[in-house]
Amino acid sequence: MLKSMTGYGRREAVTGGKKILVEIKSVNHRFSDYSIKVPRHLGFLEDNVRKYASEFITRGKVDIYVSVESFEEADKDIILNAELAKNYIDALKELRDRFGLTDDISVSSVARYSDIFKTERREEDQEAVWQLVKSVMSEAMSDFTAMREREGERIEKDLRARIEYIRELAQKVEERSPQTVAEYQEKLYAKIKELLGERDIDDARVLTEVAIFADKVAVNEETVRLASHVEEFYEIINSGEPAGRKLDFLIQEINRETNTIGSKASDIEIAKIVVTLKGEIEKLREQIQNIE
Repeated sequence: MLKSMTGYGRREAVTGGKKILVEIKSVNHRFSDYSIKVPRHLGFLEDNVRKYASEFITRGKVDIYVSVESFEEADKDIILNAELAKNYIDALKELRDRFGLTDDISVSSVARYSDIFKTERREEDQEAVWQLVKSVMSEAMSDFTAMREREGERIEKDLRARIEYIRELAQKVEERSPQTVAEYQEKLYAKIKELLGERDIDDARVLTEVAIFADKVAVNEETVRLASHVEEFYEIINSGEPAGRKLDFLIQEINRETNTIGSKASDIEIAKIVVTLKGEIEKLREQIQNIE
């Protein structure tokens, strides 16, 4: 099944004392381009998130946002600045002695000077945090992939219809091509007869001219290659693998054969078919830009 490069998935959960949010969205891009945002203190998650996402996404501009909020204060350590606390206590004692104040220096009184304390975030167990994030990301990725598959199914249906129409048009060119030679021969005989009147016509010379014309306008090689490209198109979209880049290359080959047919065409009917072919090829090209 083809997958669109456009998708969105979002999941939020409370697990392991943490509130975790994962949001994934992507749009069209020629290559694989990731933009990942994780909490600054959990920077180690970025590489894990990228590797995990790459298992599911091979092409597109992908934005992934991860938020992790802790409900537990136990993940922080309180550090005492002992030197600064000593300076405060010494200053309080000097104040007491110099002015004969009541000695009420206590822990609670010194603790009012909040700058003697600082909090430091306790180092996280990286693997444990990643497993929590991964479980939420897995659900978000499931939603993201489902959306891409739904859109991909719609695109695939359109691609199949258009490539089949291209096959039909190529068959019409193949059927029409011999007729153009026969019509050219008839017109050539008619023109010569008009010029020569009752005099004999040199059949050998006429047949030589017809053969030269037939060789010049022959498109059987191009139509055979077009048919082969159509079969290859089906093989690619039926493979179940990412198909965007391969189809993009193949559509260039289909367009090249069509241009060659157009350059050889001296018949108005074939010229009309070529115009239609080029229109369908362009629509195919636009749709292919949307798939992974």
